[in-house]
Amino acid sequence: MASIFSRIITGEIPCYKVAESETCFAFLDINPLAKGHVLVVPKIEVDYIFDLEEETYIEFQLFAKNIAIALKKAIPCERIGVTVIGLEVPHTHIHLIPINGVNDMNFTNKKIHFTKEEFEEIASSIASFL
Repeated sequence: MASIFSRIITGEIPCYKVAESETCFAFLDINPLAKGHVLVVPKIEVDYIFDLEEETYIEFQLFAKNIAIALKKAIPCERIGVTVIGLEVPHTHIHLIPINGVNDMNFTNKKIHFTKEEFEEIASSIASFL
């Protein structure tokens, strides 16, 4: 059965898409730790990041870097935090999170809620810097 991320990539499940390449996809986390919290995934469904083929891994990391640069321009913050946990969904993914301190990356923190229109505006703003 396809992962939730594969279903998002194919359009079966809606998302707030930020960007897409031939091999990668970026969209807003719907349970964000911060405004602009983005998930970056390879289109190929591989559970563990270090099981990606080398070429795919490199493309994936470079794609995430470009998203992070755009995210930093769109959302005022000190840095873009990066984490790969990979336990909650069996599909490699990188979290890009605007942060102003290390505690902003604590996944036990309360999640922020946005309206559909706010999510759309955030995604559009990030995409405009790509």
